[in-house]
This record gives sequence, C-alpha cells and structure tokens, in this order.
Amino acid sequence: MYHFGKFKSAFHRSLLIPHARASHQSASQIDRISKILIANRGEIACRITKTAKKLGVRTVAVYSEADRNSMHVEQADEAYCIGPAQSSQSYLRQDKIISVAKRAKCQAVHPGYGFLSENTEFAELCQKENIIFIGPPANAIRDMGIKNTSKAIMTSAGVPVIEGYHGEDQTNETLLAEAKKIGFPLMIKAVRGGGGKGMRIARRESDFVEALESARTESEKAFGDTAVLLEKYVVEPRHVEVQIFADKHGNAVYLFERDCSVQRRHQKVIEEAPAPGISQRLRQELGEAAVRAAKAVGYVGAGTVEFILDRNDHSFHFMEMNTRLQVEHPVTEAITGLDLVEWQLRVASGEKLPLRQEQINLNGHAFEARIYAENPRNGFLPGAGQLLYLKPPEATDNVRVETGVRQNDEVSVHYDPMIAKLVVWGKDRSEALNVLVSKLSDYNIAGLDTNIEFIKDLCAHPKFQRGEVHTGFIEENFEQLFSELRTSSGVLIQGTLASILHEDMESLRASLETKDPLTPFAVETGLRLNHVLNRTFRFDVGKESNTVEVRYTEPDVYLMRVNGLGPWRRVTGTLKRTDGALELFAEIDGVVAKARTVKLDNKLHIFTKDREWQLVVPTPKFVTAITSQAEQNPYTALSPMPGLVDKIFVSKGDTVKKGDSLLVIVAMKMEHIIKASIDGTVEDVLCSTGDNVAKHKLLVKLAKAAT
Repeated sequence: MYHFGKFKSAFHRSLLIPHARASHQSASQIDRISKILIANRGEIACRITKTAKKLGVRTVAVYSEADRNSMHVEQADEAYCIGPAQSSQSYLRQDKIISVAKRAKCQAVHPGYGFLSENTEFAELCQKENIIFIGPPANAIRDMGIKNTSKAIMTSAGVPVIEGYHGEDQTNETLLAEAKKIGFPLMIKAVRGGGGKGMRIARRESDFVEALESARTESEKAFGDTAVLLEKYVVEPRHVEVQIFADKHGNAVYLFERDCSVQRRHQKVIEEAPAPGISQRLRQELGEAAVRAAKAVGYVGAGTVEFILDRNDHSFHFMEMNTRLQVEHPVTEAITGLDLVEWQLRVASGEKLPLRQEQINLNGHAFEARIYAENPRNGFLPGAGQLLYLKPPEATDNVRVETGVRQNDEVSVHYDPMIAKLVVWGKDRSEALNVLVSKLSDYNIAGLDTNIEFIKDLCAHPKFQRGEVHTGFIEENFEQLFSELRTSSGVLIQGTLASILHEDMESLRASLETKDPLTPFAVETGLRLNHVLNRTFRFDVGKESNTVEVRYTEPDVYLMRVNGLGPWRRVTGTLKRTDGALELFAEIDGVVAKARTVKLDNKLHIFTKDREWQLVVPTPKFVTAITSQAEQNPYTALSPMPGLVDKIFVSKGDTVKKGDSLLVIVAMKMEHIIKASIDGTVEDVLCSTGDNVAKHKLLVKLAKAAT
C-alpha cells in the first residue's frame, strides 16, 4: 500500500548500476550493496523493504518473539528472531543485530527511526565490523544527539538558538536555580533522543521537581541517560522542521519544510508540507539555516533540523536535529516526487546527491495523519489489542497508506501504538485537506479505539482549516474538539436495521451449515427469519441510552420509532459485501443512506461518511453493577491501560493526600503516573514492580483517613 503515483522519482535505477556522475570509487562501493539488514519493525521496516526491492536490493528482517508473524517479517527476503518482546532484549540488542547482519552477509544496515537509529555506539560498531550504516557518521549523531552540544555548534554556525541552560551540573538545586533565571513556564528536555520522550513542561516553580523526575525517568528508559536541559518555553510556538540531505562529497540541500505543530504529549498527530503561511523568503531562510547546521557537523544522509517558529512574528530558533529518517518523511516525498529511502541508499553507497538545490521543486501540498490505537476522549491513552476489522482506503496517485499491520494483527503493548500513516496530496492545501478528510472516513477499524474521528474533528476546526496552528492547539481548542456527541435518529435506525440483517445472516448461515456445510453462503439478504411482529432494540452510545421500536409490516419493510418520539418511519434495506466489507443500504422514508457495518460481540460499528458510531447493546444490570463498582470507587487505583508496573511509591499503611503519586505504569512508550483521588491511607498494594497488568486491574486499595 505504498504509492508514489505520478510523482515517482526519476531515479529508480538499481543500485547495482552506478550513475554516470558517480566516481570510480563510488561505483565500486555501489556494487557492494546487494543486501541490507533492516534493524527495525512495523511500518518503517515495510516501507524500507519496498524501496529496496524496487532497487533490486535483498532485505533481511529481524523480529522479536512478539513479532514472529508480523507484516515486516513476511515481506522481507529473510528474517531472524533476536529475542523476547521487550525491545531492550531484542530491537535494542546491538550485538544480536550485528551478528545477524554478518551471518546473513549483509553489506549495510538501515536503522529506520527509533530504536538504534540515533545511537552513536551502534553506528561505530557497524563501522568497526565493516558494515555500512545507512545514516550519518557517528560523530554527527553524537554531536546532534546531545542537545547541549548541538546548541553550542549551532551558535557557532550562526543558527539562532533559544535561551536556556545546557550545563553539566545536573543537581536538583542547580537546575532549579537555572530554571528561576529562565523563568516559568519552561521546558525540561532529555539531553539525548527525541520523539517527545523525556520532555515535560513546568508551568510554575511548584511543578518543577516532579516534572524533572518524570522527565529523567522516561529519558533513562528510552535513552539510558538522565541528563536534561532547560529551555525557555515559547507559549504558542509552531514546530517547523526542514528536511535536509547531504552526501560524502560535501554537497547538502534542503527539501523544504514541514509543519508538525499539532501534537499531544509532545508527539505529533498530523504533519503537512509545506508549512502554511510561510513566505518564500522565510522558506529559503529556514532551508539555508538547516543546511548550515548540517555542514557544521559534517552531516551525511537524511536528517531533519527542527525549529521553534514564533507564530506571530515568524522569528525562528534551532530546537534539535534528528539524525535519521523521520516518521513524516512521506509528505516531503509527496511534494517533491522523490524517494528519500532511495536517496539514503545511494548516499550510503558513496554517490553524489541526485539533484542540486535549484533542481528540487515544490509541487502542491501534502498531509500525513498518524493513525494511533488510542482513546483521545480518555486523555489519548494508548490501547493494545487485536485489529479485528481493518479496512484502509485504497492507494491511488495521491493517497498512500504506510502500515505494518493487517487485519487480525495485534497492536502490542510493548511497542508504539501507531497503526498506520495516511498520506494524501493535493494541488493546494484546501484540496489536500478535503482528500484527507474523505480518506479518513474510508479508514475503518474495529476491535480497539483509534484517533481517526479525532483527526477528522481536528481537520474540521476553522482555525486548522485556516492554518492557524501551534503546539498548544489541542489544549486551546479542547472544548470544540471534544464537544458532546449527539446520536441522530437516522444513525440509530441504521444500527437497528443492521442488527436485524446481521441476525438474518447468522440464521441463514446456521441453516445452510446444518443442511450442507459446503454450500456457499450468500451475504446479501433482506430476508426476515422467525421475526416477531414487534420488537424493541436498545443501544448505548457513549453515555446515551436509546431505544428503537420496530414493527414488521410487509416483507422486508419495517416501521421504526426512536426513543418513543416523533413519527414512525418507513425503513427497508440490505447488506451487501463490497470489496471485502459489509455495506448497509438503508432507505429511510425514501432517502437512501449508505454505511459500512461491523458487529463484534455486543458492539455494532456503523461507519458513515461523517463519522464512526459505536452502538453498544447494554450488558445486564447485575453484570454492569459488578464491573463498574470498582471503576467508580475513589478508594481504588486501577490501571488505565495494559502495561508494566515501573515504580511503586507507597507501601501498606502509608498516609496519602489527594494528588499524591501512587505508582507508575509504562506502556507503549508512554509513562503514566497514577495518583490518589482522595486523602487516605494505603490499605493494600496489589502489585509488584515489573508486573504486567491488564486494563482496569486493581493496583492499590485506599482506606478513608482516620479523623
């Protein structure tokens, strides 16, 4: 599901055939790259494999025990297991990856993004073992990966840098003193790494120490380092980054900028290129500053220079450099028509850059929406589970779906919760945004929560449509983005009709299986089987409870009334299988409405063109009372998601105040602090550090404080 369409690169010749411009030395290096190891998983491993195959390069995958049946393993030419599910014992094991590369006779390693992609030691180990690291030199990773070092280099190179503290003294006392000098609010950042890990905002002095400790903990787990730096926090900044490329011959170019301002938990949700509202002069200034940054560290390969851009006066400051391919690189490919992974392979082979700066053209506008397994209406908490139903939009000339999962695959608690990236192109921003919303409506997933509807609501916001974005956009517009949903009577009628037709399908299936199990099953049906003349259907949608009364009249025709209100409405329709999906065609009072539908246990998913609706058949009250009692009990602390108990701060008998931290759960690359909801004493701690816990698992019991 990877597509360049009419914007395909002109450089699709095999790496085994050197460019006419390449030197004799380059040609000999190119001849050596016939096989690469991809030291990653998921969608980025699949994406690299596609370009490698296009270029005639064989691919070797590595996988953890949890990924044994994954898509990236299936697509590679060879695959090797490198350990248990935990990334620290598999994807982060440099020794195992190098061992596989040598055993499989790979000439190069592509690290993708995340994991070892910005690891200096791994780049050095590849060089030591005479394996080409498809990335920058180790010294560039080191210099740009340590944020205080990178800022010093940028200052010398004439790249504007934001005010802050980048010193080596990491005591709480010194950091607090420096924080007071900078002023609040301020940003605490892990010195190493990226991706929003180890990053916290301290809005006031009283928040500082807890935010500092939280940033340190997350940084140590992600990067093996607790060092942080402090930066002045720009209240309404834009996050604008520039894609750069450099070769081993001293050439460097920029491939224009991307706007990645809309974020939650300091992680990007949607990206676009070019950045809206940027003048041609500012675009050139940003690009030239990024190239100076790359040349200052002797950069080679693909990199991204990130800037904080003041949304009002458009002044910009260097934030950090990501010394790898970015998650959002496809939007740059869409507006330039270039394959950046192909460029990576060519540059790593010793070729010169395929194009000079003046030959790189910007065409149209592109968006990338990150499809995550998470619940935006519950604090964007990630969720693991099985993709019981997965129907992505079709790839076309202006639509790409980058993914590493298929229907029935698991979104694992051990890794990032991203399901896919939906990338669209249009001749301008308005057209691209329209395409994005349309294709999001065609992206249907059931079995776990996703952020698809949230992204659609985001795209519909007037300020986003005008390009008025900044990193606090979600918080600023929270009420509008999370407004209360009202279920229309039309949706409830569609759900009722779908329920009836699903029942018919199951009855017909059972009947056919009884008579002859080999008889093919016809999905299209409007047949009524064993229906009573009057029925009432009950559905919960969010906090709403609804009833739909049904009267059966002539064959295949129903009269329905919602919540006992309004007139009875005449309804008829069918379910048809179209392109692997069940399409509901419902005619309500002469108006035809079409939707996809999926029924999983007691939940019916209705995918209309406007949004997805989840209609839940209520559980019996005695079961609901048992399960909800603990969830609503302020004297219990439950796990908000499946994960690993990382730290426990309390013991049996301790006294706690409302808001005190009880323990930390880590899941899907996210740290979540569980706090006391009341003043009280700890009656019992029902977990231990290192335990894997399920969602809603009871972890700590509190008792009312003695008076």
